[in-house]
Order: sequence, then C-alpha cells, then structure tokens
Amino acid sequence: EDHSIFKVCCMKRVCRGCEVAACKKGMFDCAFCRTPRHENDESAVAMTQKRVDAKDPEALHFLGDQYYSGRCGLQENAARAINLWKEAVELGSIDAHFNLGHVYLKGKGVAPDEAMAIQHWESAAMKGHVEARSNLGAIEYNKGNDERAVRHHLIAAKLGDKTSLDNIKDMFIEGVATKTQYTEALKGYQESVDEMKSPERDEAKKS
Repeated sequence: EDHSIFKVCCMKRVCRGCEVAACKKGMFDCAFCRTPRHENDESAVAMTQKRVDAKDPEALHFLGDQYYSGRCGLQENAARAINLWKEAVELGSIDAHFNLGHVYLKGKGVAPDEAMAIQHWESAAMKGHVEARSNLGAIEYNKGNDERAVRHHLIAAKLGDKTSLDNIKDMFIEGVATKTQYTEALKGYQESVDEMKSPERDEAKKS
C-alpha cells in the first residue's frame, strides 16, 4: 500500500508511479477512471456512499476505515465501522478481514477474541494479504510454534514484507530459523522489492 493511492471515485488503488507519470502528461484526474479529484471530505464521503449503496466491498471497507478512525469529517464510531467491515467481508474484501482481525485482537468495539482474530487473518492471508500473513507469524511465534511462525514469515518476506524479513533474521540469530531459510527469505524479499521499483515510484517517494 505504500506504493499506491486509494481512489474514492472508483474504489481502486492506483500506483504512485503511475500517478506521477500521468501528471507529467498533464492528466490530473484519476489515472484509472479519469474522474476529477474530489474537492473535500464531504465530496469524498458522497462518492464513497454512492458505491456503498451499490454494495461495493471496497467502498464498504473504506467507509468503515473512516468511521473507525474518525476521518473524512466523520465522527469516530467503532461499532459502525465493524458492521461495515463485516458486510464487506461477506462481499469478498480481504482488507476488511484484516481490519476485523485487529479489532478482535484488541477488543475495540467487540469483546477480545484471539481465535476470531486468527480466523479473519487466515482468510485474508489465504487470499494474498501480506500483513495478515506476517501477523499470523507473530502469533505463532508468541505461542512457541516456531516452525509455523517461520513458514508464515517466509511467505510474507518473499512478498516484500520487511517486518517478516527482520523477524526471520532475529529467529535465525536465536537458532529458530535455519541459515537456508533466512537466505531464502532475504533473496525473495529483494526480488520482490526490485520488481516494484521504477523511476516514477522513486520520484513519488520524494514528493
């Protein structure tokens, strides 16, 4: 997500590098759907609500984010956020699964339930959510399930997750992970990072 921008007009993530390239060509509207940029929080919420009414899972997830953190001029409302995320999950949002994992682990807006948190993170991880995979690795490590922890972190590191790479390094130093596993994680992480590099993304980071 560090390499992309979420667009409320179409509920898509647009590569920051693509955004820079489009601006260089004089294209300042959404690089994906060409909708003009929203002017303020009120228009952003209006665009989002339109997609929520159409049962767009990403819109439901996004609106839930705003209510949970009290952004876009909305009053913080954890219960409203959780209900939106639950609906988003039913419609296929893996990011909503990830967020529900956090609230169940922390117990904000719901009773703390680690089993439920793990269930949501497993659902997200199986569909490619890297941070959920990394979180599962941390939970397994804390439970003393070293082999499962290493497997989770190895997968996440190969997908470009720096936290998981650092965790495998620490586990290697502790004697929990093997040198081969750490080398595999380091190689996979670097390959993933290299694949995401571009001059436009580098420029976006500096702006």
